[in-house]
Amino acid sequence: MKNIKIIIATHKKYQMPEDDMYLPLHVGREGKGNLGYQGDNTGDNISLKNPYFCELTGLYWAWKNLDADYIGLVHYRRYFASKNKSKNKFDSILKINELEKYLNDYDIVLPKKRRYYIETIYNHYKHTMHIETLDETIKIINEKYPEYKDSLNKVMNRRSMHAFNMFIMKKEYFDEYCEWLFSILFELENRMKDKEYDSFHSRFYGRVSERLLDVWLDYKNYKFKEIPFIYMENINWWKKGCSFLKAKFFGKKYDSSF
Repeated sequence: MKNIKIIIATHKKYQMPEDDMYLPLHVGREGKGNLGYQGDNTGDNISLKNPYFCELTGLYWAWKNLDADYIGLVHYRRYFASKNKSKNKFDSILKINELEKYLNDYDIVLPKKRRYYIETIYNHYKHTMHIETLDETIKIINEKYPEYKDSLNKVMNRRSMHAFNMFIMKKEYFDEYCEWLFSILFELENRMKDKEYDSFHSRFYGRVSERLLDVWLDYKNYKFKEIPFIYMENINWWKKGCSFLKAKFFGKKYDSSF
């Protein structure tokens, strides 16, 4: 049996799956009350950056402190889905026996792509967020990793992406990805330290990183398996759709999560 650990990024008490491969992780734990979960403020950590880095403080903690053959990241309200559907959403979450079958053929598991259809990844970010954060990231990659330029341009001009910072990877690849990702984000943090945004837009490090996973994957050309994901809570698709169109056609940036 493979040693698999998938952290569940959470900031509040919530129902959790019983499968032992899942590890609930209290992200942004430093200075907060005890939820009864492992905190991301032990060992080598960046827990205090959580208001800006979102679930990436959990990713960093896993990179520096977890030892497993495969490491993954999901969210308390968003999981990889099992093939076995159930009215009980928690019975529809991916389980270890099913995951191990995928890992016999693939070293990386990703969620099905999110598709934007009417605009590119770059333009979607431009319409919904402050584009200077992504533009500065692009500059950093071109400076630090010029060999990624073609992959970067290709991904920014796509109309779909592997979103949510969700994945499961062989430890070797996980380490490679985190080394690359955080070297970029910490440099971005250094360059953007004088910028001031509201609490929603200050979380741009997490959003930028969503766009970078596919850049890394395209350059590395690693094989991966896509599987569906499941929301544990209802999504207001009308509000989400209207906000998307307002951003696209009227320049109204997002001001909250959906």
